[in-house]
Amino acid sequence: MRRVSAPAIVDPLPYPGIAHILAERANTRPDLVLYTVLAEGRERDVTARQFRDEVVALARGMAEQGITPGDRVGLLSRTRYEWTLVDFALWWLGAVPVPVYDTSSPDQIAWILSDSRATAVFVETDELAERVRRAAEITPFPAADRIRVFDTETAEASLTALISAGSRRTDLTEPYDGVRLDDAATLIYTSGTTGPPKGCELTHRNFVSCSQNTIPVAGEIMHEGARTLLFLPLAHVFARFVEVTSLDAGITLAHTPDVSQLMADLARFKPTFILAVPRVFEKILVGARFKAQAGSRVKELVFDRAVTTAVAWSKASQQGKVSPALELRHRLYDRLVYATLREAMGGAVRYAVSGGAALGEHLGHFFNGIGVYVVEGYGLTETTAPIAGNFPAINRIGTVGHPIPGNEVAIAADGEILVRGANVFERYNGLPEKTAAAFLDGWFATGDLGHLDEEGLLTVTGRKKEIIVTAGGKNVIPTQLEDPIRASATVGQVMVVGDNRPFVAALITLDPETLPNVLPSLGLDPGLTVAQAAREDAVVKHVQRIVDHANTKVSRAEAVKAFRILDRDLTVADGYLTPSLKLKRAKVSEDFADVIEEIYTK
Repeated sequence: MRRVSAPAIVDPLPYPGIAHILAERANTRPDLVLYTVLAEGRERDVTARQFRDEVVALARGMAEQGITPGDRVGLLSRTRYEWTLVDFALWWLGAVPVPVYDTSSPDQIAWILSDSRATAVFVETDELAERVRRAAEITPFPAADRIRVFDTETAEASLTALISAGSRRTDLTEPYDGVRLDDAATLIYTSGTTGPPKGCELTHRNFVSCSQNTIPVAGEIMHEGARTLLFLPLAHVFARFVEVTSLDAGITLAHTPDVSQLMADLARFKPTFILAVPRVFEKILVGARFKAQAGSRVKELVFDRAVTTAVAWSKASQQGKVSPALELRHRLYDRLVYATLREAMGGAVRYAVSGGAALGEHLGHFFNGIGVYVVEGYGLTETTAPIAGNFPAINRIGTVGHPIPGNEVAIAADGEILVRGANVFERYNGLPEKTAAAFLDGWFATGDLGHLDEEGLLTVTGRKKEIIVTAGGKNVIPTQLEDPIRASATVGQVMVVGDNRPFVAALITLDPETLPNVLPSLGLDPGLTVAQAAREDAVVKHVQRIVDHANTKVSRAEAVKAFRILDRDLTVADGYLTPSLKLKRAKVSEDFADVIEEIYTK
């Protein structure tokens, strides 16, 4: 079994719990700006001392209302300052936040809040409060009797009322002293692609160790004075890791609850680094290309050459072999194209962090070529987000780098990635058998496939459970085809099929956001619906070219031989994607079984 380990840089850990990081910050750097609240008309900076005082005031109100150490408390909201405030107030009390995506259905809310035994719940709006009440009608849970709302017309349910309720208390000036590193810090539910979500118990040790040992190796990015704009859902472990690590490193954090305001917030806040999933980086490139195409043919050619140059320069610089001619072209396009793209991201961004799925080598080299190095990380809910990262000092685009200090990575005989160390979770809530099944001789079996090179750098190649075995016995990793197809501006989602079938095929959807920009280039009316466009020969031929390009990356036996364009997109709302945008393959296969069958019978 090939493996690589990275000894912890910080050991023993200096804090017994997450809230103690805040206490130390407020005591030693009280005037350090930790947050910028971008709410319209209420924009303000929040220092460490001010944040500590707000946390204490809210924690007193929570205690007055009966929330005690160890209580599990639900959180449903978009990404905003109040979520972070509630998170830290609960940690200050010794309670355990249970995040829930604000897009969750009543059934999903009922499952998570009942399974976690949440005793109270904080929500963003009255509409979400009503959804919680509907969830309690499906499966009763005590949290439905104690709902607090960030934005509400009912004064007694507001955070202000809660703070007022605890205003006479004088205790809780310090974090709960009964917390220990191995106590639960949060319960985060997995995506649930193959069944009901499992509650993943992450401890204070997981977060404190992950933060303390990531900061030294990510020092170029995560340091005091850096700025980041968080727009990922705080129900996702990646965003929660950033929330804790930003405070620990002294980074100023701002929140964007509405992604339609993202570009405006980037311009207002000017972050030094951003965090996103690969689809966001794809959209940035696609948006820039459409803008060039909307200009003149000359602008389109300039943009295409700028992209080619950025990728070539990045690959050459990684090898230390940038020719004078390439350097000259790169400088030219920096003035013509790259500077404009950086300005669109706020003007100060020099780094980005990508997680949640494979970024793709082309995208990584493109962003590096325009002056924004993308750190591709690898991790799961069970590993407190990052277990490995390709930080700037490593500079090996296409890999996910070395393990985070304090952790080990190994490759099993069948290619599965195994991990162990300080970042790895303790247990699934109430599921001892599934917890035991998730570990192999002390190693957490991730379910992902990958390999380690001679330098100990990890590359992730796909999901073990998603491997397709064709009737001819060929093993096919779907993501190796899906990722390059999905990278196209035209495509929304793609799912490769072919298990026990004579050849590999695919179900493809059109991206409803970018479709109006694509259609004119195909000589079609931009007003066509997704269903109408799916039947157009020009669209089918265009998608065929996208599939042909993806097929060049695999052998002939693994290539997509046929595809069908669905007359609709696959969305979270329809139950085909998890809240973290992972495909629910079993549901897609079931609901579109007739389409799949038609591919093979025809």
